[in-house]
Amino acid sequence: MSRDDPPGDFAERLLRWWADHGRHDLPWQVDRTPYRVWVSEIMLQQTRAGTVVGYFERFMDRFPSLPDLARASLDDVLALWSGLGYYARARNLHQAARLCVAEHGGDLPERADALRQLPGIGESTANAVIAQAHDRRAPILDGNVKRVLARHAGIGGWPGRAAVLNQLWTEAEARTPPDRAADYTQAIMDLGAMICTPRKPACVLCPVQGDCRARIEGRVESLPGRKPKRERPLRSSTWLIIRDPAGRVLLVRRPPAGIWGGLWCLPEAGDAQALKESDIVPAIQHEFSHFRLHMRFVGTAPETAGALVADTQSRWFEIGQALEAGLPRPIRQVIESLAGRLAGRSQSQTDA
Repeated sequence: MSRDDPPGDFAERLLRWWADHGRHDLPWQVDRTPYRVWVSEIMLQQTRAGTVVGYFERFMDRFPSLPDLARASLDDVLALWSGLGYYARARNLHQAARLCVAEHGGDLPERADALRQLPGIGESTANAVIAQAHDRRAPILDGNVKRVLARHAGIGGWPGRAAVLNQLWTEAEARTPPDRAADYTQAIMDLGAMICTPRKPACVLCPVQGDCRARIEGRVESLPGRKPKRERPLRSSTWLIIRDPAGRVLLVRRPPAGIWGGLWCLPEAGDAQALKESDIVPAIQHEFSHFRLHMRFVGTAPETAGALVADTQSRWFEIGQALEAGLPRPIRQVIESLAGRLAGRSQSQTDA
């Protein structure tokens, strides 16, 4: 077999393995509608299935159909997405649902090229929806599949480079079988998630190990190629905890673009604001893909709120209400800390 010719029985071996060892009871597999597949694929971008399951089930309970999602407010969508990260995915999902209602009769388009016109849907995601929801042949190339194909075909280099990505798409196209599209798509994703993992892959359990170039050539740990390393800068920010006499906390909505776009957040202090106030909760270092953020939290008097948030959308929230809103993970941690303090104080008063 030439190195340039993908094995003809790759899919057959993979499907046999998946029948006995793959995942068959994920919630989006149980009732495999285009809407459920689409939501799951968006949630699974850069997020493990184990993390997604709970979010997906809560999302489906609240928005069981695409029109339900389209009718919802962005606040409601972001609140259910809170903690899942990469919030642009939620904003795009909501916008795409509204476009589907306006332009596609309340359903997702059934063609990949039409799906790619919707916000947040690239080629691999569009093909995954076509393959899994309609059982039509459509090669995919998510992170797990890139890793499987890079190793099995012996493709070096970082998959983020166009030349490497083109090679991987060629392999994906050549190996995708003409039928059983839904099963094959799930099988190759499962292989990457369960066997061909980023570190310490279980090669001895792999159904396609016999002709895997990476295993034969001793390059399993080096494929796929790593992203060129770049030191992530450390940034610092100060966030204000402003409480009114009733104990409510002031939150502001983040701008649509940028980090945490559209989420509710504590007001961010300028360089000269509130820096002499005392820290209320411990600082947090939050990790983003391109930088690290050192977050300090200080208290300030409610009288200062007007000047601080004059040009923003702001609102006073009771602590319980705040925890039901769409919050970034570190802000949620802070609000939960405040809630814990209030509960402890209430218990102390009861004991007294």
